[in-house]
Amino acid sequence: MFDPIRNSSFGIRYSILMWLVLGLMLIPASTQETQGKFKRLILKDGSYELITQYEIRGDRVRYYSSERNDWEELPYALVDWPATEKFAEQAAHQSSERKTEEPDETAAERREEEAHQPPVAPGLRLPSSFGVYLLDLYQNMPELNRLVQNGADLNKNTKGNILRGVINPISGPRQTVELKGLHAGIQSHALSPSIYLSIDPEDSSTGYDSRTAKDHLRIVRCREKNGNRVVVAISIALYGKMKQQAEYVETKVEPVSEYWVKIIPGNPLKPGEYALVEFDDKAGMNAFVWDFGVDPAAPPNPATMRSNPGKSEPVLIQKSPKKTNP
Repeated sequence: MFDPIRNSSFGIRYSILMWLVLGLMLIPASTQETQGKFKRLILKDGSYELITQYEIRGDRVRYYSSERNDWEELPYALVDWPATEKFAEQAAHQSSERKTEEPDETAAERREEEAHQPPVAPGLRLPSSFGVYLLDLYQNMPELNRLVQNGADLNKNTKGNILRGVINPISGPRQTVELKGLHAGIQSHALSPSIYLSIDPEDSSTGYDSRTAKDHLRIVRCREKNGNRVVVAISIALYGKMKQQAEYVETKVEPVSEYWVKIIPGNPLKPGEYALVEFDDKAGMNAFVWDFGVDPAAPPNPATMRSNPGKSEPVLIQKSPKKTNP
């Protein structure tokens, strides 16, 4: 039996559905098909926005700005879509030509350079020199801070700045690895800093490479004692067995390239003093460590490296020396 009310309701729902389908069909095909290849939205006033991705929501375009690292919106009508499409096609064509014309030798050199100086943040690469660097975020700017080994006076003659000062069991029944002062010279403003340690594949003295470094590197939280920082306490039995007491934090170590490894805490660190320590194949700890602190409210570090636009090497930013408590 024909029900006019029921059929009228069905007709309204059907009309709404058809209008939605028609609305989707009216979105320019170029935006649906080339959404992944647009790196620049060109506006009708001649300006443009650098983007990594975008989506169309009604009469608005929501995009992720590669300059400000955040999501933003603008009216759909302000975008010059033909110019945006043309620019994307030209960029893709130029990229294809470069790949075709680039000699194998040049490509190999480029890969080697990137292995020596991998990127660690937008526009920021590790320097070409060996060492250990902490990636910090200060005032929303990524910065690299070089960490130096702290401990006793030994001959620092290895390329990777890794010393073989393993604790000697016969020097006493109780030992501690202590660092002078209450604070490290470098303070991380980020609670989850990344530490990059260089690896020389031709130097076998370290006992590990970028793939096996995960078994030799740990992060330790230091404790205060008589105005100093204690990294680890060691008890040594008469028969030579050592027992280490240290507050190890969960640590992740992963290779970045053949020449670099990345060390990060498994969880955000609590404000305090820490040290990156290394162990040999027999679990002997190196008495020389790379110390750093975590303090979001700390003043700027004395000398940091930031991105250097157009250059592969980061630029050194000199700042006022930081005062540390004795």
